[in-house]
Amino acid sequence: MTNGVVIVGTGVAGATAALALRTGGFDGDVTLIGRDPHLPYRRPTLSKDVLLKGTPVEKALLKPAAHWDDIGVTVRTGVTVTGGETATRTVELSDGASLTYGSLVLATGGIARELPGLPPAPRVKYLRDFADATGLRDELGRAGSVIVLGAGLIGSEVASAAAELGATVTVVEPAPLPLVRVVPPSIGRRLAGLQRDAGVDLLLGVRPGQITVEPDQVSVAVPGGGALVADLVVVAVGSSPDTGLAERLALRVDDGILVDEQYRTSAEGVHAVGDCARVPHPLEGGTYRAENWSAAQDQGAAVAQVLLGGTPAPTVPWGWSNQFGAVLQFAGWPAADDELEVDGAMDAASSDPFFARCHRDGSLTGAVAMGRPKELRAVRGELSERISAAVAR
Repeated sequence: MTNGVVIVGTGVAGATAALALRTGGFDGDVTLIGRDPHLPYRRPTLSKDVLLKGTPVEKALLKPAAHWDDIGVTVRTGVTVTGGETATRTVELSDGASLTYGSLVLATGGIARELPGLPPAPRVKYLRDFADATGLRDELGRAGSVIVLGAGLIGSEVASAAAELGATVTVVEPAPLPLVRVVPPSIGRRLAGLQRDAGVDLLLGVRPGQITVEPDQVSVAVPGGGALVADLVVVAVGSSPDTGLAERLALRVDDGILVDEQYRTSAEGVHAVGDCARVPHPLEGGTYRAENWSAAQDQGAAVAQVLLGGTPAPTVPWGWSNQFGAVLQFAGWPAADDELEVDGAMDAASSDPFFARCHRDGSLTGAVAMGRPKELRAVRGELSERISAAVAR
């Protein structure tokens, strides 16, 4: 690492990698590059505190500006990496600069999926960065009615914020339940109950048709010939890994940048972490992408350990979602077809805490909980022990 470390992406994965390098004793150059105009900030605040309270970016920063200077990390904001050569270990920047690296870490995150022919506009909103969140906050303050397309994590949190701010909210989701990719059906029914109890008109199993944007309203066609009309539409139909730079560098990509257990890509000296990376599954084989804040943070710390010459243990993904007065927590790799071992009420009308252990083929795969953080931490520990035992064999 004689030429230092260049980290592309100022989200939590990239920022954590930079911080962990310094706390781990690395004294070479560390450069953190991001297209976002702001210093690294806590992205979970976007769909929570920023929408509800208008939290300014200064209060969401991971570290104050002086901290990056104090530890000797160069943060270049508002800049993209346009290309480079892995053979010569160089990257080219959008401002015309060129950097040479000893190690390159790609932490480019994800990109909000846009619906074809529906770009962002005053009455059409997407949520990915701080500017999106502040713009959406302003519009929610004026909108009397909002249509949210998608009942995943972001869509559900936006719907929750809009309802709390007093808007009439309709959520349109083609799947039969909310968060169908993240949680088993019985938990999806609990979440659907939360939305409806909050007054949200939740339309499940409905695929939106033509969307018409007019100066004073937005209409969304629905099956049967009708249309929903609102002041604002928020599109929350998922995200894709940002692999554009990886592809320009000729790295192996397959719905994410393919890496090994050490987060190494197919090019010498190049690593990838966070939402953009497809990592080996430590228990089931194959690969997966962990698309949440906590997993990205863990991977950022782990790749720093690798660059410092260590061998980090595989991480267990975990995360949370604040919606409709409840905190949903999940750990491991829960899936819709898992068998559940439930402690607590799972009735859709219930507001009580619950804890659900998830099993697949007789083995623990993860857990989902509401108001039971201690039990969730215990499952993370169990999964870590399973991974350690599997590595030792």
